[in-house]
Amino acid sequence: MKIAVCIKRVPDSETRIRIALDGKSLDPAGVNFDLSPYDEYAIEEALRIQAARPGTEVVALSAGPAEAQTQLRKALAMGADRGILLKGDFPFWDAAPAAAALAGALKALGPDLVLFGKQASDSDALQVPAFVAQALGIPLVTVVTKLELAEASLTAHRQVEGGHEVVTLPLPAALTCQKGLNTPRFASLPNIMKAKKKPLEEMAVTVQAPRTQALSLALPPVRKSGRIVGQGADAVPALVLAL
Repeated sequence: MKIAVCIKRVPDSETRIRIALDGKSLDPAGVNFDLSPYDEYAIEEALRIQAARPGTEVVALSAGPAEAQTQLRKALAMGADRGILLKGDFPFWDAAPAAAALAGALKALGPDLVLFGKQASDSDALQVPAFVAQALGIPLVTVVTKLELAEASLTAHRQVEGGHEVVTLPLPAALTCQKGLNTPRFASLPNIMKAKKKPLEEMAVTVQAPRTQALSLALPPVRKSGRIVGQGADAVPALVLAL
């Protein structure tokens, strides 16, 4: 069995984001980047399937700049067998160019299962998995919280409002992984050292023209500071009035 895990390089959640002078892009200066958190659930699920099915190959793919090798090495340190970097300058606000590059690589790879994180932590769009699945002509199940794999099919439990839905579909298929599916492992120091020797292929790809255009970016307004309306029981009327 072959499992492909698509991952993304995103700004660290604790990094202070600044808008570039053009007002349409982000200033990368001083920004720390990391693996998108939901992608860790996808990697972990692939590794658990590999443990249950000896002989399974786990391949991590990413579409992004040369620096995305760092995030691919993290996936390799967690346990993926090899990595593929589709190198290009992909806009973060448009999912179509990255999805087209990933779909092209996946067609050549021919995986039985394609795993994604539920959504990227920078764009929060949840569009790449749908674009890729449509291009490959395979079914897609999103926000999966439990997975049961059979010989030529799978059963996925997914979140819906007020409950969950159970879906059975044939392989090959694509899934997006939600928090609760598993607990991602930490990469041990020996595995981090081994990851440096694992194969990581870098492929320059042609980036398609984006279908959307960023007109402007703006930071959210600064929250107003709080105020104390009083103390004790005497503050209740003023608090009610303020609410």
